[in-house]
Amino acid sequence: MPKLPVLPARDILKALGRAGFVVVGQRGSHIKLRGERGGVVRTVIVPNYDEVPRGVLASILRQAGLTREDFLELL
Repeated sequence: MPKLPVLPARDILKALGRAGFVVVGQRGSHIKLRGERGGVVRTVIVPNYDEVPRGVLASILRQAGLTREDFLELL
């Protein structure tokens, strides 16, 4: 299984946008996205950081219902 990279929030947002997620709001430095995966509407929170840690990115992928491989293809 490939290791997740440390990425800026803007790259994560672009990849999630390609997966069908749209920005619905922002509170402080956290951006809220909403999208549908597998017939379920999902809400994902992405911190607007220059470097999002690997563990946080893994949590974002779980919230979004994406596998690591799917996400890496979207980058």
